[in-house]
Parts: sequence; structure tokens; C-alpha cells
Amino acid sequence: MQKTFISLIIFFLFSANLFSQENAPHIKGKVKISVTEGTFECDITMSDIPRIDDYLIRLNTGMNLLHIRSKKPNDFVLGYDISDKDSASTGESLAYYFPDNTGKSKFLPEELQFRYVGKFPVAKDTIQNYSRFDWKGNIAFNGYSVRTDGFQTAWIPYLYDAKNDIAYSEIVYDIELTCEDCSTLYINGSKPVSGTYARFTSNEPYEPALFCGKFNFEDDGNITILNSKYTKDETRQFSNLISSFKKYYEQKLNIKFDQSPIFIKTTPTSINNAWLFVTYPTIVSIGWGKYNTLESLLKQEVSDGYKQFIAHELGHYYFGTYKVFNSTLGDMMSEGFSEYMSLKLMEDLVDAEPYNKKLTEKFESLKNFNDVCFYSIKSITDIKDRETFVYNYAPIIFTAIEKEIGKNKMWEWLKNILDTKIDFTDYQFLTSTLKNTLKDDKQFYFIENTYFKDINSTKNALDKIRK
Repeated sequence: MQKTFISLIIFFLFSANLFSQENAPHIKGKVKISVTEGTFECDITMSDIPRIDDYLIRLNTGMNLLHIRSKKPNDFVLGYDISDKDSASTGESLAYYFPDNTGKSKFLPEELQFRYVGKFPVAKDTIQNYSRFDWKGNIAFNGYSVRTDGFQTAWIPYLYDAKNDIAYSEIVYDIELTCEDCSTLYINGSKPVSGTYARFTSNEPYEPALFCGKFNFEDDGNITILNSKYTKDETRQFSNLISSFKKYYEQKLNIKFDQSPIFIKTTPTSINNAWLFVTYPTIVSIGWGKYNTLESLLKQEVSDGYKQFIAHELGHYYFGTYKVFNSTLGDMMSEGFSEYMSLKLMEDLVDAEPYNKKLTEKFESLKNFNDVCFYSIKSITDIKDRETFVYNYAPIIFTAIEKEIGKNKMWEWLKNILDTKIDFTDYQFLTSTLKNTLKDDKQFYFIENTYFKDINSTKNALDKIRK
């Protein structure tokens, strides 16, 4: 394989429009997969369905339905429509609903059966059989494994509350999984299993990320690594590193990790893509060679940057799992605070030099950034450059606020954000948690006017940090 250029695309994608699910739907059924053929055969029953009037049910566009059947209160095959106004849809899924007898409203049975199959391309090599692009929402067959996330791919149907922007993609499940050409099976929320058949169950709701194929896994009791190429000594080093990161966050926020992370190392279906994503407790590293974070993490010459990537993903346990964000600024809070925390970890646990290097990189990225401010964002379309906004602008703003209020108050604010129960994590939520933390109206309004409302907020933040 010849590689002249690899573009490292770091997408710390974490679904921003999800919200807490007190009444998670229950999924039970059978799934049969072939990693060599790129196929799914699924018979899925959804029960414990929340009563929602303005709902949609999302399912991957590559899944071909035999039928959707009402099982309760009556047993019959349903007619359905597909919404063309699913504004929150990711594009990878179709949004189904069942019109009632009037055709003006929606009907939602108490229990639903979905029978469907899917066949997807298999990228067997990087010479002839590869795709132009790979991404988080791709149902990715790379010749020896299949990878899906638990939300964007919608490989299992999930309920969406359109009125309140709540995606019920976290499910309680009981799934019998068969893959005759696999040696390891894994669904997020359960432990991986060696073999070609397993019954996976969880009484706690999880996004059902999936990784199955011909690979081994390591579990030292602290972390689990699927498809690892680490030696025993390297596994120990990596495990100790993750333990130190978790301990740092737990001490700063006084919130324990409730489950050990599970790491997946895999390759993309394309040549030029590499990234990380989280469906906690699963952290997936995708890339070739040195562009796969787990392969390069323990290499001294590149390890510092990759440590920050891992620290960011672990931060998503707090900002994205423990606390799930919605509304227009929800994505920024999930990504921006995770990035800010990873920078603090780098400064305190690793070294000042890589921390300062990261800040310098963010300074450079903001040179030509069209100024926006949190207050001015009224719609997602107001954010023209999402990557710069959430990964560079937001953490720089937070770093400047840290210089105003001190590190201890900053961690107190983050803790307050995580513990405040609210329906919408919008601008009012962001500012009210800061105001309640500071308990100093003069200081709060200075910060709000300087960093949240001022169109020159970027310059204000950079000036403060440089001082």
C-alpha cells in the first residue's frame, strides 16, 4: 500500500441532540451479520415505547424493510410514511411514522416489530476495494470487521421526539447476535465475547455501538482493548495512563467514572481518514498506522498530542454521558468543555510545553475566524465553522474565563453545569450556572459582556490569555 498523504481528521463527535432518557425503550431480537459479505439480517421488537405525539422512528437508509408490524395493542402489518422534514436527522437514516385513520395525526403502537435486511460495501483493501470517504455514521465493513456507532448509523431503529428534540437512541436491550465469520462479538454496554454467537443484555440504557469481526481483545480489569496490537507491557502502560487520566477528572469534579472504558482500534474503509469517536463507555480509534491513536499513543515522538485526544474522549463521560446536552449551544458545551478539560489535564499531568503548543495552535486557527459570540447564536445555521467554533473558539473562551476567576472556580462551574438539572441546555443555562458559581454580579456581568456578548470576544480572550 502506497501512502503519500494522510489527512488526519479528528472528529470528536458526540451526539449533541440527545438528552436524558428516564424511560428508555426496550429492544429485543435477533441479528445476523456477515463481515465478509457486508450483510445484516434483523428481527427487532421495540417495547416500553414512551407515549409521544410528534414522533419519528429512524432507521438506516441501507436497511430494507420487510415490514413494520404492530404487536400491541393489535397485531397487524402497518402502513407507514417517511418524513421529509426531519430537520434533526443526520442524513444516514430515514424517519418513519404511522399516520392515523384521519391522515392528519400520528398513531404509535405500544409494541413494534421491525424485520429488515441490509447489504453494505466491503472495503477489502486500499488498492482497488476502498471507499472515497469514511465517517462516524457509516456502517463500515473493512474486510475483517464491522463498525457502527449507536446513534448516527441507526442500525437499530430508535424513537425520536421531534417536538422536544429528544433522541431515544439509548436503549435497554436483549439481543441475540450471530456472526459465523467472526471470532469476537461486542455491543456497547456489555463485555466482548469470543465466538460466533452471543446473547447481549443490558438493563441500563446504552447506545448500541457495534464492533464484530476476526480479532482478539485484552481485558486487564481496568480497561478493555478490542483488536489490540499491544504487547503485555504496552497494555500495562496504556492502562496506567488511562487510570491517571480518570483519577485526575474524578478528583477535579468529584464524580466517579461508573464504568471502565472499552477501546477499539480499527481501520477506516477509506485511505485518507482518521478520527476518534465516543459512545461511552466505548472509545473508537480509526486510522492507518501512525494515524491510529492507539497505535501511536505510546510512541514518544508523537505521544503528547495523542494523549490530549484520549483525554478529550474521556472528558465526554462527563460532558455527553453523565450530562447530555441539547439546544443550539449543546454541541459547543459538550465538545468545548471536554476540550478545555483535556487541556487542563495536559497542563497538570503531562507538561507545560505540549499544553502551550496546543494553545498556540488554537491561537493560529482563530486568526481568520469570523467573530461570533455565544449570545448571538440563535440557530445552528449561525455557526458557519463548527469545528473551529467548538474545538478552538469555545475552549479559548473558557481558558480566558479561567484567567478571570481562577482554576478552582472554573472547576466549580463545570461541576455546577454537570449537576444542574434542566430541560434545555441553552444560553440561559450556561450563564445562570456561571452566575450561581461566582455569586458576584459585577464579575459575572463583566465576563458575560466581555466573552459571551461582545463581537470582539475572540480578541478579548486572546489578549487575556497572553497577559
